[in-house]
Amino acid sequence: MGQCDTSECTVEPPESGTLAMCRPEEAALLRLEEVFSATLARINSLVLQPLLEAAPEASDPWVRECLQLLQQLHRSSQQLWDVTEESLHSLRERLRHPEAVGLESLLLLQSADRVLQVHLEYIESYTCCVAVQAFQKAAKRRSEYWRGQRKVLRQVLLGVSSEGSVGTALLQALRQPLAHHVQQYVLLLLSLGDTIGECHPTRELVIHAAGLFGDLQSFMRQELDQAMATQALWPTLSSRLRDVLCTPARRLLQDSQDVPVTVTPLRAERVLLFDDALVLLQGHNIHTFDLKLVWVEPGQDRCTFHLLTPEEEFSFCSKDPQGLVVWQWKVTQAVCQALRGKKDFPVLGAGLEPSEPPTCRCGAYTFRAEGRFCQATYEGEWYWGRPHGKGTLKWPDGRNHVGDFCQGLEHGFGIRLVPQASEDKFDCYKCHWWEGSMCGYGICEYSTSEVYKGYFQEGLRHGFGVLESAPQAPRPLRYTGHWERGQRSGYGVEEDSNRGERYIGMWQTDQRHGPGVMVTQAGVCYQGTFQADKMVGPGILLSDDDSLYEGTFTRDLTLVGKGKVTFPNGFTLEGSFSSVSGRGLHTQGVLDTAALLPDPSSTCKRQLGQGVFPVESRWQGVYGPFRDFVRAGCPGELREALLGFHVQSSRELRKSQEYLCCERTCPEDQVGRMEDLLEELVQHREPKALQQCLRKALSNSLHPLGKLLRMLMLTFQATYAGIGANKHLQGLAQEEVKQHAQELWAAYRGLLQVALQRKGQAPEEDEDAETRDLRVHGLVLPLVLPSFYSELFTLYLLLHEREDSLYSQGIVHLSLFPDARLLEFLDVQKHLWPLKDLTLTTNQRYSLVRDKCFLSATECLQKMITTVDPREKLEVLERTYGEIEATVSRVLGREHKLPMDDLLPLLIYVVSRAQIQHLGAEIHLIRDMMDPLHTGGLYDFLLTALESCYEHIQKEDMRLHRLPSRWSSREPW
Repeated sequence: MGQCDTSECTVEPPESGTLAMCRPEEAALLRLEEVFSATLARINSLVLQPLLEAAPEASDPWVRECLQLLQQLHRSSQQLWDVTEESLHSLRERLRHPEAVGLESLLLLQSADRVLQVHLEYIESYTCCVAVQAFQKAAKRRSEYWRGQRKVLRQVLLGVSSEGSVGTALLQALRQPLAHHVQQYVLLLLSLGDTIGECHPTRELVIHAAGLFGDLQSFMRQELDQAMATQALWPTLSSRLRDVLCTPARRLLQDSQDVPVTVTPLRAERVLLFDDALVLLQGHNIHTFDLKLVWVEPGQDRCTFHLLTPEEEFSFCSKDPQGLVVWQWKVTQAVCQALRGKKDFPVLGAGLEPSEPPTCRCGAYTFRAEGRFCQATYEGEWYWGRPHGKGTLKWPDGRNHVGDFCQGLEHGFGIRLVPQASEDKFDCYKCHWWEGSMCGYGICEYSTSEVYKGYFQEGLRHGFGVLESAPQAPRPLRYTGHWERGQRSGYGVEEDSNRGERYIGMWQTDQRHGPGVMVTQAGVCYQGTFQADKMVGPGILLSDDDSLYEGTFTRDLTLVGKGKVTFPNGFTLEGSFSSVSGRGLHTQGVLDTAALLPDPSSTCKRQLGQGVFPVESRWQGVYGPFRDFVRAGCPGELREALLGFHVQSSRELRKSQEYLCCERTCPEDQVGRMEDLLEELVQHREPKALQQCLRKALSNSLHPLGKLLRMLMLTFQATYAGIGANKHLQGLAQEEVKQHAQELWAAYRGLLQVALQRKGQAPEEDEDAETRDLRVHGLVLPLVLPSFYSELFTLYLLLHEREDSLYSQGIVHLSLFPDARLLEFLDVQKHLWPLKDLTLTTNQRYSLVRDKCFLSATECLQKMITTVDPREKLEVLERTYGEIEATVSRVLGREHKLPMDDLLPLLIYVVSRAQIQHLGAEIHLIRDMMDPLHTGGLYDFLLTALESCYEHIQKEDMRLHRLPSRWSSREPW
């Protein structure tokens, strides 16, 4: 940036011919700029430089501030001189080459806004100095010097008297040249606009520039008036009040001593309206209100209007209606100006933006009143004096809350951090809030490394939830179940990893209370009654070897008191049991060895929990929020609060601000997306379309049905995976899967009714129980079974392990038979043997061929294990039956329907060659999950036939049969 040239300015006039080609206004502008540039240079050397030299060392903060203001004014003056020189250069170029350089090239026209901005910055710097009397304070340091400079100042200014104060002279020296210069700008530009005519291409530029500098005149007058009023205010206040209120940028807009007004209920002695704050003086107390957070509400009469702030509400009253109108207008415009962050141009209230402040706005405020927010700083959106919308709360003790607010309270999704005593450790709550407390679904990560995912009510865990401790915790636990007012109550599952135990049952006030089942890692199961976390009364204990104990126990499942043991071989031991430390189990009783071998189903397949925990009431905490969501009409804004959401684990982010964020579906998209999902349900109500629609919904983790399914999967895995994989829980799990399918169908029906209601269509009629069961088994169960299949099938494997072992032995023995020998062994009639399907090599004989007969049926049956859908498994069995009949019909040369006597041995042959593992588990799962519609039909018949094959292969004579040592070479086949 160039320095102001303080030497004598000599202007080289253009040639007379050139001037003749330009308009007089252009030449006048040239002369005006030359004079103003020279004046600025002289002011710099005569006024600003001495003022800066007179400023003392910056030891006192107030003096240091005055020095900074003068330095800023000096910089603004330098920028003003620079832009004047640029304007002067553009005018000279225009006058020297009028034909080559157009009028639009003048800086005043092409960059009028930039020139205006430089003037505004100078005016701002100048009025800041005026408001705090910076010139007077600096001039006192060299008063003799300034008295000697009066003659020089009179050369620069008009009307500088010898009697006036030095401060007044300096004020004039820095203001008068600029005011005169801007006035001449306006006159010359208006004259130029008239001269060039309406059709000239640059007329709009000229008129625009004239308008800007005309507005600048008004702005200068207002700014100077406000600065002088502010300067006059400070001497009327005590030094303490001045220290609190006085800042260079602050301007007084209205004083109650000029226009009287009464404030109630505060009864302020004096009211000061600044451009950034409203100040009420009450004795020695100062009440300051940031204008960005002041709301103006007109009163019912002409004598009152009301103001709302974050913690106060008061009224302005006046006996003079006109005076009250002035106050209300000025307060309103001051609020608008403060919210815009820049001064109205050209005067207060004359901006282009609306003159009424918005009711919704953004700002920061620190609460002072007692309460939950005391000393907390809120930054975010407001509505009528209350936090409303997105915002952040920060307390001095380190607590943070980021989220949604409504009418001054946390409401909607929010993340709260609560620091703990340990360094860098805190609890993090990512939850939905309702009127200031956690309510709805949330995820909480505690400083103890525990994590809770579930529902809240009034700030406490309430409803369904999962609490899990860290694996490295002294006692790692995981609870999945129901809560009531912060305590475990109702049905729930707890796993104790240290003890290798899982408890499935009822809770009350954070203790096991009521019927329950205990499963251990060693395979021991207990069913009985708990009270205050202790076992009471008799119970049932099943050991891993299928021994059954009925009696009383200790907490460690040690037999104590009266009881009866039934061993796997049928022996019974009845008497009293006790345990002595280090000496094992002691008993006194009667051992009965004469009992018959019990039916395996009496012990091995005994099922626990059924009837004790009604299946329809186990997971009401999961179904309940979904029903509430449907009853509310599926509002998008409640979707997360009632159905849950997913966020990433944040333990690794605890030391960064990123911890205040979480990946969620954009809440703004919820309403529109919900409309689309409901519309899709209405459009796909036909059976085939409905099946595809449900499959899509259940596989989508963002769909309400998909969310519900995933929550149910979580409960199922928590109960039956790992330690819970015990054969005695198979019945409990099987009925639970069916119940989940039924609830998902009811959930779909609920969503459909809401969708129809929104479209104004009639709701569907209620289903009867039979129709519902057919839909559940035929439509929903096949779709949801894959989600539970892994854990469920494991239970079937364990339950039927003994039979499957015998079956596997039978399969191994039958696999040693060649095809023909096996067909003979199974008593298959020879005219049904498909020998002509066999292609022999030179050295082969029919009697040695293996795995060739009924090959298509065998390969078809093997596909049973490729699907988890019971209906598809039955379809595989039906195709296998078809392949067997097709092969027999081809052998006989005619269509042939196999009677049961012929089908069974052929099916045994195909089953033995297919070698399907765990066939017993497969058969029983199909039977339990089969659509009731197929009962008594073809599928039921074929499944019964397969069961007969399975049982036949297990028989001892099938397993112990030995092949002859050699085969007769005279066999015709």
